[in-house]
Amino acid sequence: MVKEMDTISGTRMVAMRFNELAKKEKWFEIQDELFADNVRSVEPSHSMYFKDEEGKALVRKKGEEWVARVKSANKLSTSEPIVAGSHFAVSRCVDIDVEGHGHVIINELMLYEVKDGKIVLEQFFY
Repeated sequence: MVKEMDTISGTRMVAMRFNELAKKEKWFEIQDELFADNVRSVEPSHSMYFKDEEGKALVRKKGEEWVARVKSANKLSTSEPIVAGSHFAVSRCVDIDVEGHGHVIINELMLYEVKDGKIVLEQFFY
């Protein structure tokens, strides 16, 4: 029970910092500060935009390539995190214009796994 509480407490701390940065749209700061070196990024199998990546540098590159294609952001929002054990989840809505895709609205669930105070997995559902 004590170990479980420590896990939840550590996850909650990471989730709170994640939320603080996400509310300011500081996604690269989230990666720099909170991601483990061996982080995995998992997309839905039907994704038209991304493929899975592993390792902090490759996950960062994936994000940079996406941001470079975003021409305008009409609406961006992220919910408060929900914590359960070593995981937390947020919902995110983006209404953007993307080079090569046009106007895109994505409503997604973003799931994160925390281990030893770092995010080791991000998984997207949309």
